Amino acid sequence: MYGGVIRKAGLALALVASGLSAPATAQYSDAYNFLKAVKERDGAEATKFLNEPGSTIVNARDLASGETALHYVVQRRDELWTNFLLERGANPNLADKRGITPLTIAASLGFVEGVERLVKAGGRIDTTNAAGETPLIAAVHRRDMAVIRLLLKHGASLDRADNSGRTARDYAALMGPSAGVIQEIERAESERKSKGADQGTYGPGA
Repeated sequence: MYGGVIRKAGLALALVASGLSAPATAQYSDAYNFLKAVKERDGAEATKFLNEPGSTIVNARDLASGETALHYVVQRRDELWTNFLLERGANPNLADKRGITPLTIAASLGFVEGVERLVKAGGRIDTTNAAGETPLIAAVHRRDMAVIRLLLKHGASLDRADNSGRTARDYAALMGPSAGVIQEIERAESERKSKGADQGTYGPGA
């Protein structure tokens, strides 16, 4: 009896260590195994699930974290898998349980190629996480000029506030001129004005 309990506890620990939640019932087994394959970079196994007729498994979520396969591959800055999953219908706007989307992850990591690809796939540029942070605010915190420039090019709002009431513009100003972030923002904003681009507005698609 006790041996069985110990074996079950060991299995649970192994699943936690792998970063995946154990499926609660058999109906989740395919989703669990698909996410496991993506985590392990097993392309053949992942493709097997994706090729099932009518499958929507590409957007399966981890039961504990709410993360999708796209979250996993963006976290590891994997451009090949990011492209692959998006081509197979992965939704770039699905957030985990903390409200974090793959685009916010990419911006937080300085994964420029990921940001570009996710935006092209329809990733909402001004989506916010549970703290109210946008991808642009995340990039400003990192002082990541390349990502800041890219997000502003695609119309990211400088004036959307997080839960503290501060915007990307506010954080850049707090860093002071020596950081160079506020100058980059002002330059990008000037370019948008000269092109007649819409600034700081967001609606149903934001």
